[in-house]
Amino acid sequence: QVRLVESGGGLVQAGGSLRLSCAASGRTFSNYAMGWFRQAPGKEREFVASINWSGTSTTYADSVKGRFTISRDNAKNTVYLYMSSLKAEDTAVYYCAAEESYGTAAVTVVGYDYWGQGTQVTVSS
Repeated sequence: QVRLVESGGGLVQAGGSLRLSCAASGRTFSNYAMGWFRQAPGKEREFVASINWSGTSTTYADSVKGRFTISRDNAKNTVYLYMSSLKAEDTAVYYCAAEESYGTAAVTVVGYDYWGQGTQVTVSS
């Protein structure tokens, strides 16, 4: 079992930046690819970014490409999502997820085995 705890969400003005963190515990963190997803009210959970177990391969949704950066620190069992040039449409609950994989990280909800409880990001325009 892997436990994931997100932090770093909050209220930010449009154009601002935030860094989300997701701390993992319970299993060997480097066995897992990690992903960030988000869910806005009334919408389905959607893929934001993913990173493979070693941090050498990343994937981004088109809507965040060039503005968001995913990274990980396996020594700290933590994955990060740095978000810049934030827009009102980035407002959502952000979730991190873990997939036991040494391959390319999944980009779909069903590809992940464990989920955090989420952290709210609100961007005011």
